[in-house]
Amino acid sequence: MSTRTSARHLVRTALAAAALAVPLLTSQAAPAAGATNAPADSAPRGPHTGPGSDSGTQGVLLTVSGSGDTWIRGVMLHCEPTPHGHHPRAAETCAALDAAHGDLDALPAGNGRCTMQYDPVTVAARGSHRGQAVNWKKTFPNACVMHQATGPVFDF
Repeated sequence: MSTRTSARHLVRTALAAAALAVPLLTSQAAPAAGATNAPADSAPRGPHTGPGSDSGTQGVLLTVSGSGDTWIRGVMLHCEPTPHGHHPRAAETCAALDAAHGDLDALPAGNGRCTMQYDPVTVAARGSHRGQAVNWKKTFPNACVMHQATGPVFDF
């Protein structure tokens, strides 16, 4: 029982550290932190959002965690100037985010079938995409449903 508690504490500590690291990794540290309640389609804010800004430092931290935070995976995705980062499908993911105008709720749903097994996964996206603050989190009943809803975005 103490091993499980320690694992949860470790995962939560890692999540907290990752959440604190995102503002340091983006060129919009102050606006992104202040825009956590803004919808994904809100207008860009801050001095570094227009053309000619140093958009190469913008990025989105994508995380996937299992039921009860028993495991977590994360990658940093950069779409500007070209798709790069540790995401194995960076180009496809940037294209999907562009098609949805950065709104992860607007990603096109897949057409496959999933079992009704309940093994929840929680996904989150935090950072900046194309000058817009991103702060999104959602729990799905299982990994198959998550992949159907998000396509390549959390496929790592």
